[in-house]
Amino acid sequence: MTAHLPVLQVVIPLVSAPICMLLRRGRLAWGFTLVVSWVVLGVAILLLDRTLAEGILSYAIGNWAAPWGIEYRVDAVGAFVILIVASVGAIVLPFAHASVRHEIPDDRISLFYTCYLLCLTGLLGIVVTGDAFNLFVFLEISSLSSYVLISLGTDRRALTAAFQYLVMGTIGATFILIGVGWLYMMTGTLNMADLAQRLPEVADTRTIRAAFAFLTVGISLKLALFPLHLWLPNAYTYAPSAVSTFLAATATKVAIYVLLRFFFTVFGAEYSLGAMPLAEILMVLALTATLVASLVAVFQEDIKRMLAYSSVAQIGYIILAISFASVTGLTAGIIHLFNHALMKGALFMAMGCIFLRLGSVHIRDMEGIGKRMPFTMAAFVIGGLSLIGVPMTAGFISKWYLVQATLEEGLWLIAVLILVGSLIAVAYIWRVVEVAYFRAPAQRSHEVKEAPVSMLVPTWILIAANIYFGVDTSLTFGVARTSAESLLGMGG
Repeated sequence: MTAHLPVLQVVIPLVSAPICMLLRRGRLAWGFTLVVSWVVLGVAILLLDRTLAEGILSYAIGNWAAPWGIEYRVDAVGAFVILIVASVGAIVLPFAHASVRHEIPDDRISLFYTCYLLCLTGLLGIVVTGDAFNLFVFLEISSLSSYVLISLGTDRRALTAAFQYLVMGTIGATFILIGVGWLYMMTGTLNMADLAQRLPEVADTRTIRAAFAFLTVGISLKLALFPLHLWLPNAYTYAPSAVSTFLAATATKVAIYVLLRFFFTVFGAEYSLGAMPLAEILMVLALTATLVASLVAVFQEDIKRMLAYSSVAQIGYIILAISFASVTGLTAGIIHLFNHALMKGALFMAMGCIFLRLGSVHIRDMEGIGKRMPFTMAAFVIGGLSLIGVPMTAGFISKWYLVQATLEEGLWLIAVLILVGSLIAVAYIWRVVEVAYFRAPAQRSHEVKEAPVSMLVPTWILIAANIYFGVDTSLTFGVARTSAESLLGMGG
């Protein structure tokens, strides 16, 4: 059975999705999805363990050897991203039970969990597959299901947000498909490992340069790199709370993985960030994202929108780390990939708890909420401290390695700008803390009480993880370092 782990990672949620649709009752659909998501997490843990012990795992679909058949291929960085997606997917489900019943009509709950499983399938499939066209197919599965999930939000603006995401997502997917098509035209293969072998012969052609440009723009759109991030704030703001949590912690992380896979595995670091003038472009865009998006976040009144702009800034940190194309830089980027999923997942869960009790996450409605919902707001504060990068939190580890990578390159000014970005984060997190704890409770038509245990426990699991991985970095640093060396051709 262990030999089939790569394919089981995708097949289990894919087969479960239509079964979930047949379970018309919301409680049954939730229970079934919960079991499936935890099975998927178990497979992800086994897959990471095997990858670290044995190196790259290859699985030929239908016993058709690559490059003729579709190959599923998992290395250290892939297994790490799979663990992020599967972990968040499993932790969100207990949280979703009360949240989804509150925000989504009963007759649509089974549809919600069906799309949730399809989205999980797509995200996992993107990481597992070793075939460029298959990657596009899984990208579309995750995207189409995401559009539906976002549109199920209580606010009518969720439909507009989903449509905007659909338009932007379709443009990004089209760019990726055109890029893949040109790669196939020039090399005659879609297998990514095979592409890496054949590309050097044709790397100097205009077609390959154009393919590289199209792939870069398409993937940058999917990962919401500034200024291609315009779909993200509305999508995160108006989606149901469970969807905001899941997408914020996983979707952009998987898109960054795709960027890593093409830049470092398919094209190679020397071509992507050396022969092509992309390192400087990415550095400028990343720094702009960290500063501009953070400043925009300060002035947001809707806290979910504030966290959405914060995500754009945090993506900037990851892209900045990748642009250095060094072992320390890539290590910092991969660590932040994991840590940002933890911190942003926890923060959006806290907002989900507040929305359940207040029906709003507008800052003016949160006056005095710290006394009424002490556990929820404590989780938000700790998650906010991690986002800022306070010592003893996961966010500090990310910033520490990022600054280290920056100083290795001799870029002192950029190191200062990273610290400035963290100080701006203090400003927007403090706005929420000040309103929640230092203002008199607002007059409300109903008594506000703490969120249910089923929502608090998953939130605090992610908060505990933020603290644990801020103290013990053996897993995150070990896997990230191995992954960085592998991507740069220094390891297995």
